[in-house]
Amino acid sequence: MFNRHTPAVAVLVAIALALGISSLARAEDKAGDVTGSWKWQATMRNNTVDFTAKLKQDGDKVTGTIGGGQGPEAEIKDGKIENGELSFKVVRSRNGTDITTTYTGKLDGDTIKGKIESTGGQTTRPARYWTATRAKEAPAEVK
Repeated sequence: MFNRHTPAVAVLVAIALALGISSLARAEDKAGDVTGSWKWQATMRNNTVDFTAKLKQDGDKVTGTIGGGQGPEAEIKDGKIENGELSFKVVRSRNGTDITTTYTGKLDGDTIKGKIESTGGQTTRPARYWTATRAKEAPAEVK
């Protein structure tokens, strides 16, 4: 039943299991990471506007910028992700009034689906929904 190769086989099986578990953990870490560029469109005043978010995750903290629409890129504030739930704010000034836009969403692989709410001045805009997709990285040039 046992021969002189049994201990070596047991060691190889243990190593293979450890590598498999380690690879699975790395894949799960990457699946839950929002780092990268995200794109989506929104209809605003009868126009379709393209938006891009550049996000960087460090633990549960998220930083980055959002660009698109009529204004310059804006810095993300109070960004965080917990259990795949993403939230952050963007504050822009329009005609001397600060408008705070709060983004919330659920990360699912290369998609974020959620809600956008804006407040500022005398108005609160009704909630809008967004679906962002991760932009595919361009392949590196071979020299």
